[in-house]
Amino acid sequence: MTVTGTGNAPGALEAVDVVALGESMVTFLPTRPGRLADVPSFDRGIGGAESNVACTLAAAGHTTRRVGRVGAVGFGDHLVEAIGAAGVDVSYVRRDPDRPTGIYFRTAGDRADDAHEVAYYRAGSAASAMSTTGVDLAAVRAGRVLHLSGITAALSAGCLDLMRELTARRPGRPLVSFDVNHRPGLWRDGHGPEVLLELARGADIVFVGDDEAREAWGLHGARAVREALPEPRLVVVKQGRAGAVALDRDPDGCADADGTATFVPALDVDVVAATGAGDAFAAGFLSATLRNLPVRDRLRHGHLMAAATLTAPGDLAPPPARGLADRLAALDDTAWGRLRLGPGWTRAEEEADEEVRTP
Repeated sequence: MTVTGTGNAPGALEAVDVVALGESMVTFLPTRPGRLADVPSFDRGIGGAESNVACTLAAAGHTTRRVGRVGAVGFGDHLVEAIGAAGVDVSYVRRDPDRPTGIYFRTAGDRADDAHEVAYYRAGSAASAMSTTGVDLAAVRAGRVLHLSGITAALSAGCLDLMRELTARRPGRPLVSFDVNHRPGLWRDGHGPEVLLELARGADIVFVGDDEAREAWGLHGARAVREALPEPRLVVVKQGRAGAVALDRDPDGCADADGTATFVPALDVDVVAATGAGDAFAAGFLSATLRNLPVRDRLRHGHLMAAATLTAPGDLAPPPARGLADRLAALDDTAWGRLRLGPGWTRAEEEADEEVRTP
């Protein structure tokens, strides 16, 4: 799959590599392990799936734009300033004087940990007021890639209408990337699975975890997901610690015309925290897509970006320098399988750095 053009953006609007639309939130990270009831203090950061993708891509050297809505003061100021400082264009983030910015608190443990807690305060947030008339659609479409998440569709009826507009197949639209991000707790009406399937079928690249596909759609295995999503050009099924598989509808790149799967095993990583790893994987895959790399290398860059986040405590982490990432992605299968990455590995300038160990 080759990414070309800049969609239907008007000439006066600066086009970028990636536009990310969705809700940005202020996240509060605990200063020590324990229940939310017991943690005495938190460090403030930025969160939200689409913000994570935009910031990671900007750090990797791509031009990115954030489109959304935040509150007019306080936390809204913090988000706009922090995301802008990460190198993302925030000039199309609208300020809402009547609605607050969403926030959330989480414990320090892994999401898979039974003791893991997340407390969201996002109902009625500024982002929930996004709609086809509440954002600048020209700015949204002025990118080579438009990245969306299923979370946005659950925020309000207006957000769902906007998502349907942006995933409608029309000539000249950007390449649409869609991360399913199934969050059952956000779908009060129980229609989440069918809506997410509808939106995914309108995208060009779909990211979904195999656990999400089972829970939302009752689908088991990458082939079943591909059969349920015949329209997207690429379907990427993330399989946790096992790895990820991409099924390409086109004969372009590494896949055959019949949709032969390309599988790349995950890396051996010394995990610090898992939050944000899926967003980092999407950013790595999209970065390689923008560079028109083969499907195998796109998956490897996804794993490398995810490894950077897995080995850091927050939702965001500095990605590896492009040269280092390219060298690691180019390893043969045996060397790739022997990689072990620990905290600080992204600071390595050479593959021989002590944090990048090949036994």
